[in-house]
Amino acid sequence: MTPRVELRAGSTWVRDWRKADARPLALQANDRRIWLGLRDAFPHPYGLEDAKRFIAMALQRATYFAIEVDGRLAGSIGYSQHSDVERVGAEVGYWVGHEFWGRGVATAALGLVTAHAFRVNPELRRMCALPFATNAASARVLVKAGYRLEGTLRQSAIKDGRVLDQWVYAILRDELSPHPVR
Repeated sequence: MTPRVELRAGSTWVRDWRKADARPLALQANDRRIWLGLRDAFPHPYGLEDAKRFIAMALQRATYFAIEVDGRLAGSIGYSQHSDVERVGAEVGYWVGHEFWGRGVATAALGLVTAHAFRVNPELRRMCALPFATNAASARVLVKAGYRLEGTLRQSAIKDGRVLDQWVYAILRDELSPHPVR
């Protein structure tokens, strides 16, 4: 199978998922610290069967990718284009394994995927992300990748039994740097 997507920034690669990624995905994703920053569709604990189901789904979509660093699976990134009157927008989500935190991996992957999404979707005008207001690290990733804080959705989510605010970060097509963050 010829890869549909293979993007690179330094030692960070964004690529299509492979069935062989299931075991390393389960190992990286089975971490409560990661689960706390994501939607409840991301299970915890995260086992091998969860990884296989996710990869099977991701292989059917052209917008969900693996993040790889130095030949090792580091995390996941993807976007979902909105529909109806909001079809000019998409929401992006991402995570990297704890051992890759603080190394610029998420920022590099986000820059690559944002540029890719705008390149392959000419009708797309904006990309957004909605991190929990408790996730300052994700907010820094978004800012470093050129996204801007647009506002706060007060008491808009519940995670781990806590009602949380969410921040709205977005980038417009014409705000995208011609040279994605490295």
